[in-house]
Amino acid sequence: MATLLTLASLMAAVAVASPIAEPKPDPQLSLPPLIPSIPGVTDPIASSLSIPLPILQIPTPPLTTPPWNGSDLKPKKIGYFWTGAGDNEHADFLAAYSLDDDTFGEFIWLADVPSSGNSPHHLGVSNDGKTLIGGGLLSLLKTQDTAYFFDVSDPYRPKFLKSNRALLVSIADEIRTTPEGGFLVTYMGSAVGTSPGRLVEFDSNYNIIAQHPEDLEGQLNILGEQFSPHGLTVNYEKNVAFTSDFVVPLSILKPSVQIVRGNTLRLWDLEKRTIISTITIPLGGGIQDVKFIPGNPDTAALATAVHLGQVWIVYPFKFDENGNQGVAELLYDLGPKARDTTAIYSDLTQDGKFIYLTLTTANHIAALDISDLSNVKRLDDPDEVQPTVGPHYIKVTPDQRHIVVTDYFVQTGPIGLINTPADYKALYIDINIDGSLNFNRSIDFNALYPERGGAKPHSSVVFDLSDPENPIYY
Repeated sequence: MATLLTLASLMAAVAVASPIAEPKPDPQLSLPPLIPSIPGVTDPIASSLSIPLPILQIPTPPLTTPPWNGSDLKPKKIGYFWTGAGDNEHADFLAAYSLDDDTFGEFIWLADVPSSGNSPHHLGVSNDGKTLIGGGLLSLLKTQDTAYFFDVSDPYRPKFLKSNRALLVSIADEIRTTPEGGFLVTYMGSAVGTSPGRLVEFDSNYNIIAQHPEDLEGQLNILGEQFSPHGLTVNYEKNVAFTSDFVVPLSILKPSVQIVRGNTLRLWDLEKRTIISTITIPLGGGIQDVKFIPGNPDTAALATAVHLGQVWIVYPFKFDENGNQGVAELLYDLGPKARDTTAIYSDLTQDGKFIYLTLTTANHIAALDISDLSNVKRLDDPDEVQPTVGPHYIKVTPDQRHIVVTDYFVQTGPIGLINTPADYKALYIDINIDGSLNFNRSIDFNALYPERGGAKPHSSVVFDLSDPENPIYY
């Protein structure tokens, strides 16, 4: 225990002390497991040595992949789900399922990654629709790569492509594309899970080329106040972005006794990749998510304050009384049942009229009509018992007619402080004409993968191939 904490303290000190004069972080790391995978030989090792240790775990390879049968089904709508093995010993994987009405929930294919226990987190898709990227929330515990890439150029046969990790950071979160064909990804913590994290940039070959901010002023900013970016939203036309600070990752793991939550957002100059200002939501208690409102004339974004159970509107081009750029105002209070629900994640329709929010430990999905921001209307009944346990990641489908919600957030087990209840389902929920929701169908991942100890789907990307010449993916 003392050795591990000493190592963590040393690494944290290096992560904090070095950024002012650090060289460009290139090349990045991508290392094989310390114990190579040998079928039939290392399985017993992986099983016997998978007992959680304080903070760090033994980097064993995953157990041998159980046999499975794919399908020749070629639906028009495909859901890809970035999923963790329930036992944390088998490989984490990307699973593809049909979302067509007549074949909904039928399995198509899966792609394993060469590691386990990553706690798969968010999933994103490249501009050309040929590559998916999935982040690992807890990959650092086994000193594994933190970003996993999948080739979906054949959408019905996804396959693992590559993985890598950044030198300064861990805990990969939200994902957005760049016009050059790469990605911007928020990493919530340093290499050992402390603050500060970084905004990591990948090029079109999915190699890490920068860990922002790199300028002196920006690095002083993130060293001066908690920087644990989770949410990320970008507007290239207006040259602005927001990141939102959620929690210090290491604080959710023992021996910590209290989670350290953030109350701030950073406003970025997107072209320069520099921080313009820090915006505070008082007593926010974890600003988990932020997203621009499509088509909003003020380029406003909506942010979720978890402790308060509130939605705030953030204006990037307004100035406060001190002349600082960026202003946050309360938009809507979701009520007492939304307070301290561990997580509040959101997605909006592309017409900017509706926002949907998952209240994880309240087992509830809220729906708001924001077509008139001066008169927000709630479309759900906060007292209704919905058929969901632990909803978190939410995505409006490309056709704007459904939302996909995965019923799993985070379970750190005996080594951590966050273990949210879940039923490990992917919900496919209809959007009514008025924006309200109709719960309809689901895929039960826990029942589908008993040979892996169940399965924990955290996030999704949806492909709509209804028009083969103009595929849509999100």
